[in-house]
Amino acid sequence: MKLVEATEKDIPLIQDLARRSWENAYAEILSNEQMEYMLSEMYSEAEIGGHLQHPDYHYYLIRDENNGSFEGFIGYQHHYEGSSTKLHRIYLVPESKGKGFGKGALEFLHQKVSESGDGRIILNVNKHNAARNFYESQGYRVYDEGTFDIGNGFVMDDYLMEFLIHN
Repeated sequence: MKLVEATEKDIPLIQDLARRSWENAYAEILSNEQMEYMLSEMYSEAEIGGHLQHPDYHYYLIRDENNGSFEGFIGYQHHYEGSSTKLHRIYLVPESKGKGFGKGALEFLHQKVSESGDGRIILNVNKHNAARNFYESQGYRVYDEGTFDIGNGFVMDDYLMEFLIHN
């Protein structure tokens, strides 16, 4: 596995990977209308392009070194709040799950966060998303929950999770 820093030219690939992942991960959690709304808002060219221009926001593509295919991506922002890095996005295409890519991406993130000087990683996970179990298996814990209005009559009902970096 190799993580490759994404650039503007990778936006269509990120959009494709997000759609393929979301159609699997959220099929039984979100309505088609909410999924389409969120994908169009959160993964528009302007939105991702703006993230890529921000000095503390990073996207990395997850590549399988055995066959060169892109299996997913991770997007995070250092110093999001105080000395916390926010893991905004980590998605794998369905056929790559269970192969260690997610664990490897989190290990990569832990190293990058440690290098940044932040001491904590925070993330939101949908209350009905099995990914919560994965995060817990990697040492993350739920510290709160929240319901967030994302517009167009939709909300995100999430657990807030954290991981403490031991520098």
